[in-house]
Amino acid sequence: GRSPKGAGWRVTRQPTMVLGELGSALAGALRKLGEHTVVDEEVMDACLKEVTKALLQADVNVQYVVQMKKNIVKQVNIQELAAGLNARKLLEKAVFTELVNMLEGGGAEVKEKFVPKKGKPNVVMFVGLQGCGKTTTCTKYAYHFQKKGYKPALVCADTFRAGAFDQLKQNATKARIPFYGSYTETDPAKIAADGVERFKDEKNDLIIVDTSGRHKQEDSLFEEMRQVAAAVQPDMTIFVMDSSIGQAAQDQARAFKATVDVGSVIITKLDGHAKGGGAISAVAATKSPIAFIGTGEHIDEFEAFDTKPFVSRLLGLGDWTGLIDKINDVIPMDQQPELMDKLASGQFTMRILYEQFANIQKMGPMSSVMSMIPGMDGMMPKGQEKASQAKIKRMMCLMDSMTDEELDTTSLKILQDPKRMERIGRGAGRGPGDVVELVEEYKRMSKMMGKMKGMKMPKKGGYGHSQAMAQNMQQMAGAIPPHMLKQMGGMSGLQNMMKQLEGKDMGKMMEQMGGMKGMGKMMKQMGM
Repeated sequence: GRSPKGAGWRVTRQPTMVLGELGSALAGALRKLGEHTVVDEEVMDACLKEVTKALLQADVNVQYVVQMKKNIVKQVNIQELAAGLNARKLLEKAVFTELVNMLEGGGAEVKEKFVPKKGKPNVVMFVGLQGCGKTTTCTKYAYHFQKKGYKPALVCADTFRAGAFDQLKQNATKARIPFYGSYTETDPAKIAADGVERFKDEKNDLIIVDTSGRHKQEDSLFEEMRQVAAAVQPDMTIFVMDSSIGQAAQDQARAFKATVDVGSVIITKLDGHAKGGGAISAVAATKSPIAFIGTGEHIDEFEAFDTKPFVSRLLGLGDWTGLIDKINDVIPMDQQPELMDKLASGQFTMRILYEQFANIQKMGPMSSVMSMIPGMDGMMPKGQEKASQAKIKRMMCLMDSMTDEELDTTSLKILQDPKRMERIGRGAGRGPGDVVELVEEYKRMSKMMGKMKGMKMPKKGGYGHSQAMAQNMQQMAGAIPPHMLKQMGGMSGLQNMMKQLEGKDMGKMMEQMGGMKGMGKMMKQMGM
C-alpha cells in the first residue's frame, strides 16, 4: 500500500526551548571549563559564579543556591585532589548531582504509584488556579496516554468560567478524545459524578476531570474541590501550576496539598518564562513529585519530567535514553527490524524517505529532539525550523504524486525520467525545480544511508559481540556528518552513548542512530 498522506493536524511553529536562558547559561559555564588546560581554584570559582548567577536569574531561592555552591566546593576540593584525577570532570559531575538533588522532589519511587493502571478505570482530578493552563493540560495528558494505548475521556466540571466547556470540547474533538459536560447544570460535583459514571460504563480506562479555577486561593475554590473529590473519589489528584510565578510556587503547592490529596504536579508554560527554574525547585522543596511539564501551547508539547535526563539536557549533555523512547513512540517496534534490514542491505527508496520524514514530523519540534543529543542543544537558529518543516511537507506532497513503482525503485534512471518528473510535479501542483530538489535530496540521503550497508545486528552476549559493536560504531561514525560527530564529542562521545544505553536492545539503538542520521542530514540542508 501507499504511504499515509499528509501529516495529521499538527501545525508548523517556531521552536521553543524549555528553560532556554537557564540551560544556555549553565551549559556555557561548563563549556568554558574546556577552554582551560588546568582547572584551578580561580577557574572553578569563575564557573560556579556563572552557575549561581544563572540560577538566581531563574528565580531559584537564594538559600538553595548558596547551599548548592557550598556542597560543590566541598565535593571538589582542588588542593586535595589526588594526582591524575580530572578536576573538570569532577566539577561537571558535582554540578549535575547538586542540580538533580535540588529538582528531585518526591523522587522516582513516589512518582511510580501515580502511573494509571491499564484494564481498570483510573479517575484523575485536575486542580489549579485560573489561567494556569489546566484545561489545555487535561487534553495534553489524555493525548499523551492515548498514544500509549489507554482509552482516555474528559469531563468538564468547570461551571465557574464562561467558555470552559467550549474550550474542552474543541480541544477534545481535535485530539479525538470523548468528552462530557453540560451547558445547563450548575453543580460541578453532579456533572463530575455523571461524567465519570458514563465513561466507566463505556469502559474508558482513564477518566480526567477538569475542575474550576479562581484568580487566587479562595475558600470557595477549596470547598468546591472537596465536593468534586467526594463525588468522584479520584485515584489521583494532579495540581497544575503556571511556572511564571517562580518561587511563589512553594506556597501555592503547600496550600493545595493541605486541602486535597495532591498526588503529583504538572508545571506549565516552561517554554516562555525566565522563572521556570525557580518554580521547579520550589515545588521540589514541598516533596510533591513533578510528573509532567508543559513545554508549549500545542498538544504534543508535553513531556514526562524525569530529573536526571532533564538536568542532563539542561547542561547540554543530552539524553540518549529519552531519544530512543521518543523514536520508539513514533516507529512501531515491529517495523524497526524490517527498516534496519533494508538499510543494511543497501535498499533505500523514496518510500523509506517518506516514512522517515513522517516519523521526524511525529517526533515534535526539532529543537526539542536536538536537545537530547550531546552538544547539539541550541544549534538550530530561530526561524530555520519553520523553513525545514515546510521543505519536508513540500517533498512529501511530491511523493504523494508518485506511483508505487517510483516509490519502491532504487533506480535513478526511473526517478530522473523527464516525463515522470513532469507528471509528478503537475500532480503535486509544484514546479520542475521542486522535483529536481526532491531527487537530489534522495540521492544525498541514499549515499549517506549506503554507508550503513553490511552493518551487523549482534545478539547481546553472542559470539563476536564486541567485534561487531566496534565495527558498527566505526560505520555509524562514518555516516554521521563530521561537524555533528565533533559536537557529540567524536568517537569517545559515541562510546559514552553505548555505555548509557547498556542493557538496551541493539535493534533499538541502531534505529536510534538511523533517526539521528536523518536529523544530521536535515541540519546539513539548513546550512548548519
